[in-house]
Amino acid sequence: MALFAKIGNMMRLKEIRKSQGMTQQQVADALGLHLTNYNKLENGKTKLTALQMEHLARILHCSPADFILKQGDVRIVPVRQHVAAGVWQESNLWDEDDWYSVAVPDEPEYRHLTLYGAETAGPSMNRRYPERSALIYTSLMETGESPKPGRRYIIETERSDGLREATVKKLWKDDSGKLWLLPESHDPLHQQPIDLSAGDGEIVRIVGRVLYSVQREED
Repeated sequence: MALFAKIGNMMRLKEIRKSQGMTQQQVADALGLHLTNYNKLENGKTKLTALQMEHLARILHCSPADFILKQGDVRIVPVRQHVAAGVWQESNLWDEDDWYSVAVPDEPEYRHLTLYGAETAGPSMNRRYPERSALIYTSLMETGESPKPGRRYIIETERSDGLREATVKKLWKDDSGKLWLLPESHDPLHQQPIDLSAGDGEIVRIVGRVLYSVQREED
């Protein structure tokens, strides 16, 4: 079972700071915050961002995950971008204030790997993933694994003008051994398989393998 979680709602910052023998003022100075603002962080009155969590982990000699209370055997992963067909931009990453986190099973086989999160937008994979689903994936650059037909991957396409599109597709091999990317969509505009061997002036990269998907409840 996977859960959505706001970073900072389950903080252990005070406990960790005290275990390191540091005062609030010392940590605030190292973080570059006024003591009053740091106190709000420690008392949960201000949301602890993912970037602050990383800085605090270095200051307090711990892991960013240590700031989250244990919720069983789960792992907290930040969702930082959209994956959406047809959206071309210089960077797919959101502003940090828009990041949110989900909890996924802490499986031993993935424990040594970095996990990434992206949210689906648009109908290009809605047969498999409803819009606003959070997809948790590994980086193929880190794992070194070869893509396998039948699995779903985060795909990045780069045009000659440098703009990029991030999507999610299923890898499929036809009877001749040729590889295709399948949209898995109910939308007629997103049902055409993509030929991995075709250039068309664009660079297509298989960036990461999807491990988990989490559907966000509407507000």
